[in-house]
Amino acid sequence: MKLGRYELTSAENFTIFEFISNGPNGKIPKVIQFSSTRYENVFNLAFGDKHPETGELDDFAISNNKDTEKILATVAASVYAFSENHPGAWVYATGSTDARTRLYRIGLTKYLEEAESVFEILGQRYFEWEPFEKGKNYEAFAVKMKNSNLEV
Repeated sequence: MKLGRYELTSAENFTIFEFISNGPNGKIPKVIQFSSTRYENVFNLAFGDKHPETGELDDFAISNNKDTEKILATVAASVYAFSENHPGAWVYATGSTDARTRLYRIGLTKYLEEAESVFEILGQRYFEWEPFEKGKNYEAFAVKMKNSNLEV
């Protein structure tokens, strides 16, 4: 994506990323984590604030730093980087709340043409997976990079 985004730092294996959200509520550390699941080559994407005391990811925090689009672009950049370093992996994502899942759907819809040029995108409805379509509500999303030689 050619949107403004925050600078990411990552561990060597590209499964944990960190960045700093900068807005009216200050500088807020964020964490993006890709975790293996019980399904082969399927990873769960978790995202949230970095808890100031524990350092753990808090995916229920509401920082309201007025930079939602920049944050979503940064999370998308982490998916690119993760996918390039884990060829063939599926990334599963859902919001920690229905409102967040809706926000992710809106973001995917807004940049769908660009995202589909790089990723196979599925949406989950009623426990079934289908190709992602605009205008449909989904409980979760899964993406897999089509070509692992694309620039992040």
